[in-house]
Amino acid sequence: MSFEPTSIKPHPPARSDSSSASSVDNQEIHSPIPMRPRLPNRKSSGTLIVPRDSYQVGPLEPDLEPDDVRAMSPRRTSEDIEVMGREAREELHKHARALQDSLLMIFNRIEAVKEEHDKLDNHNKFLQKYIGDLMSTSKITSSNRGRK
Repeated sequence: MSFEPTSIKPHPPARSDSSSASSVDNQEIHSPIPMRPRLPNRKSSGTLIVPRDSYQVGPLEPDLEPDDVRAMSPRRTSEDIEVMGREAREELHKHARALQDSLLMIFNRIEAVKEEHDKLDNHNKFLQKYIGDLMSTSKITSSNRGRK
């Protein structure tokens, strides 16, 4: 590695805001320029042009053993896809059936609660009428006793 010789200049004095410091602005400040090291020479990789009839043209099929992970294809056959689709449809059907059953149970529970509510509402109206009748009869009897 070779570096160019550089001259080292003293730092200029601190800069002031006054106009008398204009002489400092005229001085040039140079910093050393580092040189990049040269790359070593490489041997030529040769031509990349291969004749059309050469055995080197095209992808090479590697000889892999059946146990080699690279030989296992992630692709599935149409039969595998069909089986997976059937299983997925069956699973979706079971899930839909379970949701329908739970919806039916909720609907039945709502109907039972409605019937109970109507029954209690009718009992409440009956009791209100009964209490109102008792109050009116008690007013009548109390007013009759007071007159006697």
